[in-house]
Amino acid sequence: MKSDVQNAQVEYGILAESVEMKEIIEVIDQVGPTDITILISGESGVGKEVIAKAIHAASNRSKKPLVTVNSGAIPEGIIESELFGHEKGSFTGASDQRKGYFEIADGGTVFLDEIGELPLAAQVKFLRILENGEFQRVGSSVPRKVNVRVIAATNKDLENEVRHNRFRADLFYRLRSVNIHIPPLRKRPEDVEVLFRHFAVAFASKNNAKFAGISGEAMQLLKSYHWPGNVR
Repeated sequence: MKSDVQNAQVEYGILAESVEMKEIIEVIDQVGPTDITILISGESGVGKEVIAKAIHAASNRSKKPLVTVNSGAIPEGIIESELFGHEKGSFTGASDQRKGYFEIADGGTVFLDEIGELPLAAQVKFLRILENGEFQRVGSSVPRKVNVRVIAATNKDLENEVRHNRFRADLFYRLRSVNIHIPPLRKRPEDVEVLFRHFAVAFASKNNAKFAGISGEAMQLLKSYHWPGNVR
């Protein structure tokens, strides 16, 4: 019989043996089938997108789209158009009507990565979607409805961002109803071995070689390393 961790590896692609990650897997099993908004926090590279994909896979929306949006990678001048869509002629270059990411994900899940980078004006419109599933395309005054589940992620301390007026307090409290915090890899050395063996076997297979193993001393060196980029 497979353990919960082995099942998680197969179903969700989560490679872990630490208590912290086992607890996260339990949370995924509990909240996955719901429509609760979830905030995933942790340093860059800890695997926030992997957890978001696992939550979507465990949900009743798993057959519908999972649309990933990196808030920090979209220029501020076009982020509202990207998220909420726009009407033809709403701005220079808007030659056609266009759906935004939330409309594209209708019925499914939006994973909004680096939510702390979202401009304040866009935060207001995003909050409206969380509250009643309603939004307006850029250049339109007609309210539209969308049915999406939102999973947000951040590598920032959003509570500190709220204190410095860089993030809306009402949005923060709305997001943090369920907060999954992923510890950095340096704080869960038990996961280093399972990750190392996975990547070593994959690399060997790709290069028509065989992974012969690793000494205990070498593994201890890996476990004591700081891993500044985490799992990246």
